[in-house]
Amino acid sequence: MATTFWIVILALAVLLATVAATWLGLPALSRQQRPWIRRVFGLPVTIVLVLVLAACGRATSEKTVRKLAGSPEALKARQEAELASRDVIAVWDAETPLTLGLVVLEDVCVGGGATELFFPTGSDKYKIECTMSVAAYFGADPRRMADTIDGVLSAGDRTGSPIPFGHEFHYARTVVDYYRGKTGDPQGPGTGEPKGLFSAGTIRLSWDQVRSGDTGEVIEEPRSCSPHDPPVRRCLREPASTSVADLRREYGMVFKITMPVTNYFTVWK
Repeated sequence: MATTFWIVILALAVLLATVAATWLGLPALSRQQRPWIRRVFGLPVTIVLVLVLAACGRATSEKTVRKLAGSPEALKARQEAELASRDVIAVWDAETPLTLGLVVLEDVCVGGGATELFFPTGSDKYKIECTMSVAAYFGADPRRMADTIDGVLSAGDRTGSPIPFGHEFHYARTVVDYYRGKTGDPQGPGTGEPKGLFSAGTIRLSWDQVRSGDTGEVIEEPRSCSPHDPPVRRCLREPASTSVADLRREYGMVFKITMPVTNYFTVWK
């Protein structure tokens, strides 16, 4: 489609240049002759403009989006992406001091847009794109922050672990020392209590601030689920009745892992 589009654009440019040259080269034409010239050149210009519009392409219809989102290929990719995320969560639950309390999964398939001429976003390159975002919330004892984070690092030290934080992560070790009372603010004097660990392109670990009193930041409740409308949109909250506040009341504080958004299925135009 891209090749066709640029061919049409080139043809239009050549035609317009020809029209301009011809018009400027015939200044002596009578007023009676000029309307005829406009009609002669206007017809091919109109045809080319129609071809341009046809080459631009349309947005994917809702019917097509639902068909592609429910295809065997999409279903397989969706299941594999979800299973991979759940396997990672299971490791965090089994191998760290954290206790799993809530999983939130959102899965959305969107159709591609019409061809974008001036401000491209890339949505005109695909017929459908499906993405999945997953977050898990864990309870923990706020009195054992150092041991809890150190336990996460120990789990991450294991070969092949999906936990991206280990003791080789200098800042993470500094955070453990901070909660043991061995050092000051990990990010420098006056920066305050840490609130998470992050490594580019990997899981983000965040937690309630427990030393900052009423001014400390805490993990927020997950946003409300979008309407559940498989196969184009799924929003799962397990258990549905559990809130972050419930976990905080039961365990004392909350940790959260946020996984990178996964683009698990794309059909290109």
